[in-house]
Amino acid sequence: MTQDQSNAMWGGRFAAGPDAIMEAINASISFDKRLAAQDIAGSRAHAAMLAATGIISDTDADAIREGLLTVLSEIEGGAFAFSTALEDIHMNVEARLKEVIGEPAGRLHTARSRNDQVATDFRLWVRDQIDAAVTGLRALIGALLVQAEAGADWVMPGFTHLQTAQPVTWGHHMMAYVEMFARDMGRFSDARARMNESPLGAAALAGTSFPIDRWMTAEALGFDRPMANSLDAVSDRDFALEFLGAASICAMHLSRFAEELVIWSSAQFRFVTLSDRFSTGSSIMPQKKNPDAAELIRAKIGRIFGANVALMTVMKGLPLAYSKDMQEDKEQVFDAADNLMLALAAMEGMVRDMSANRPALEAAAASGFSTATDLADWLVRELGLPFREAHHVTGRLVAMAEAKGCDLPDLSLADMQSVHADIRADVFDVLGVHNSVASRVSYGGTAPEQVRAQVARWKERLG
Repeated sequence: MTQDQSNAMWGGRFAAGPDAIMEAINASISFDKRLAAQDIAGSRAHAAMLAATGIISDTDADAIREGLLTVLSEIEGGAFAFSTALEDIHMNVEARLKEVIGEPAGRLHTARSRNDQVATDFRLWVRDQIDAAVTGLRALIGALLVQAEAGADWVMPGFTHLQTAQPVTWGHHMMAYVEMFARDMGRFSDARARMNESPLGAAALAGTSFPIDRWMTAEALGFDRPMANSLDAVSDRDFALEFLGAASICAMHLSRFAEELVIWSSAQFRFVTLSDRFSTGSSIMPQKKNPDAAELIRAKIGRIFGANVALMTVMKGLPLAYSKDMQEDKEQVFDAADNLMLALAAMEGMVRDMSANRPALEAAAASGFSTATDLADWLVRELGLPFREAHHVTGRLVAMAEAKGCDLPDLSLADMQSVHADIRADVFDVLGVHNSVASRVSYGGTAPEQVRAQVARWKERLG
């Protein structure tokens, strides 16, 4: 096969031959340039430490640190020319630093490797994303608390199997998501605490013979301590996996809520009206108002789940320490973080803007024999029936109401006494949906007083 034939197989993009293919597969600058700020922060801390320990001169360290600020300014201003030939963000920054300050730039890489450098950069970036996710979750929880407080006593149906189960309140339903998203905040915070150790100074894999001060660089970068094993420091991506795990659970919660908003905003339910800011119209059906933001949240979650699986797959077969496979650790994490933040912002906006249709909620709460459990409880409490017998009696009354085409409160006392002679007129006190929700006063229940207490607790906790 001739060189020309070989090039034709690779296609026009790789007309230059194997060198072009290797450059394309080896380079990561197209995506790891997002680490520029973290890379420069790590290098500035490293240079300061090298000077403090006498490894390089103060003059060289000052030149390096000032030159790095110039490079960062160029990157942030869009004036920096990234080069694929220089492979990654680290080499791009270092090459430009040499152009800016000359010979001292060559001393920056003393006592470190790209292995510990990238591990540090990526850790710093993920830590920043965790902080952003927690901020986004706090904002979403704040929006939910506003909804919960306003609708603490607005009755609505509670569902199991998407079938009417028992009456609850709008506020109680909103507070369920407060609890879920608060646990997500906890998972992100836990992950942050575990990952907040510095790999810098682990060098390629074995540490260094230079008298570096890893505690100094750790402190300068906001880490709690240096990582205790140099092999682990350069080969660990647990921090990214844990971020993706927490992001996946959070995304699942967002998707569940998005699904409910899609259902609730339908003409069949009419539980909520989403604002025009988070809805679209139809190209041919003028009556349509589509919950596109909720649907897109529901769909984008797959990208976050996929990122989690992808990085697990990359890491599962790697021996210690560093392998080039680990260059594939970033793109999916970047994408997952972007989509998580977008979903959080969209959900917060929808929650703040949406209006609950109180009459529709109440009408739905009163349908579907939603107070059947209240009737069974009354039979146990007032007539002393064993719960299983009360369950049976209630089931017969539900069947009777269904046959008559009415709900339980619409049955006459005579109807009820035909099933159990001891039923009294005060049974009707428990068959109203407002009485039902008011009676659920156990801690964490749907009684308005309980909902308001939980809202107050969370408002105090979030400050």
